[in-house]
Amino acid sequence: MSILIKNGRVIDPANKIDDILDILIEGNKIAQVAKNIKIAAKNVIDAQNKIIAPGIIDMHVHLREPGREDNETVATATAAAASGGVTTVLAMPNTNPAMDTAQNVELLKGIIKQSAKINVLICGTITKNRFGQELSDFGALKKSGVIALSDDGASVDNDVLMLEALEKAQSLNLLTICHAEDKVLAAKGVMNLGFNSTRLGLRGISNASEFERVARDITLAGKTKAALHIAHVSCRQSVLAIAQAKQQGWRVTCETAPHYFALSDDNLLGYDTNMKMNPPLRSKIDVAAIKQGLKDGVIDVIASDHAPHTEHEKDIEFERAQFGVIGLETELAVSITELIASGLLSWKRVIELLSLNPARVLGLDKGSLSVGKIADLIVISPEDQWRVEKNKIISKSKNCAFLGKNLVGRVDYTICDGKIVYQK
Repeated sequence: MSILIKNGRVIDPANKIDDILDILIEGNKIAQVAKNIKIAAKNVIDAQNKIIAPGIIDMHVHLREPGREDNETVATATAAAASGGVTTVLAMPNTNPAMDTAQNVELLKGIIKQSAKINVLICGTITKNRFGQELSDFGALKKSGVIALSDDGASVDNDVLMLEALEKAQSLNLLTICHAEDKVLAAKGVMNLGFNSTRLGLRGISNASEFERVARDITLAGKTKAALHIAHVSCRQSVLAIAQAKQQGWRVTCETAPHYFALSDDNLLGYDTNMKMNPPLRSKIDVAAIKQGLKDGVIDVIASDHAPHTEHEKDIEFERAQFGVIGLETELAVSITELIASGLLSWKRVIELLSLNPARVLGLDKGSLSVGKIADLIVISPEDQWRVEKNKIISKSKNCAFLGKNLVGRVDYTICDGKIVYQK
């Protein structure tokens, strides 16, 4: 099947392209990128006044399947992702069973093959069952197809075990993704520690619970020369620590999520449990630091940390509600609204953060619109305004931090592996 996309503003940072061009897709690959392509195609998309970009690669997604299909499934999550312009996701391993053995990975691969609407890659666990006690068999996990390792949702507390994990991951050329949280310092908190936590009478989570673990993991990675990726960075001190590590030439990358640059702990004043996530929404000072980190290049990636929960897990007292929010359907529009429309970042930079950089961090041959590459791309209406409404959310769970918010920028088409998987 052939698809011809006409007259769109093609933004492809990998090839330093920002121009009005046509793109011809034949089969599952990009066949031409040029002006005024005359070849007849089965499907023709008029992209005038629209942006054509590489598909989003979201390297932090909780699919919940297997084990919590009441929250989300591979089918519902990937449909939601497609509507948000995401063509590839990295599935976090905190499923039930956890992705700590080759057998469990094969189980998930079977589900993906049967029901995924976009590309789904798998992250294995650092430790067995994510308990932080004994390392998983990294060699077996790599043979089964995992491309990274993480105990996301938990940090490996034992320094010696974490050092061993980084050494083994390095020897196998596997990326280690760290959830930076010292549970002792977090002290069973439920929101950011500060004036607002005192005002609301809620136990606070300090910045130190994150940045001290970031500093430890960076130090261990420096000793092993391993590739380290810090997940969901939320506070100023973490940004500073990562900047220093990069200045020293260490192989450290990091991500943040849209809620950390679009919202602050002021948004919790109504006790809205859709604002409860881990790490928590931080102060406005931290939000400013995250934005600056995105602008300066300290922060490499924007990822959703899509964490679906059922209503009965969220619509309860704040202290008892689960941590986590969904984000696959809103991450692009929130990035456009907060970063591009505000004048902070260019389209090129945001596409780097959402597509090119995650491809590079994960070692994927994706994130560009080069001729001959697999056709994973999106067509965006950059000025389309819309409101986030619960009844229009595709994800099985509706725990979105941006409900009721007006956003700018919407996906018209998502093309994955040369096929139209979403059309507005």
